[in-house]
Amino acid sequence: MKTKYLTGLFTMVVLLLYACGSTKLVSSWTAPGAGTQKFDKVLVVALMGDRDRMLRENVEKIIVQQLQHRGINAGSAFSEYGPKKFEGLNEESVIKRLKNNGYDGAITVALLDKSKEKSYNPGGVGFYPAPYRFWGYYNWRYSRIYEPGYYTVNNKFMLEASLYDLNNDQLLYSAQTKSVNPASPQSLAAEFSDKIFENMSKSGVIK
Repeated sequence: MKTKYLTGLFTMVVLLLYACGSTKLVSSWTAPGAGTQKFDKVLVVALMGDRDRMLRENVEKIIVQQLQHRGINAGSAFSEYGPKKFEGLNEESVIKRLKNNGYDGAITVALLDKSKEKSYNPGGVGFYPAPYRFWGYYNWRYSRIYEPGYYTVNNKFMLEASLYDLNNDQLLYSAQTKSVNPASPQSLAAEFSDKIFENMSKSGVIK
């Protein structure tokens, strides 16, 4: 009974650890002399494939909300232009279209890497002395608890955010993050957005 209880408790702890995601800022860059930017309207564009549509929608939605919370007018490329965005258009046509819609800034979010890493965690045997008499000692020298080995699969994501001034065609800011085992596309988008805006604020690019 004791062994079953400890094994169940151990499994529960492993599952809880697996469910907890974490996002860390890997690197960031700010253009020299960029200063705090004042945009009239910023377009958020997530560069991801169809398989990551949920993540793409959530990333754009949450970053738009973050910008609006800071008093910056913003729009989602997915919501405004559809999933194909600017497919088949050249640079001049795209920039002209954006400026005609009032955009003078853009934030792109690219999914640089998505991978799964499977690892095996070996089990262990712990021994604890037991005050048995002769038969107890003879029958089993020590109480034994066995923790079986188990596999874990870590889902890893690397995202990159870039902030552009469309009027001057200039990159103002760029940063990369790594995330492990996010609970959902929405939680990954929220964690990523928090890290990026926290860093942009420290860099002085956005209030």
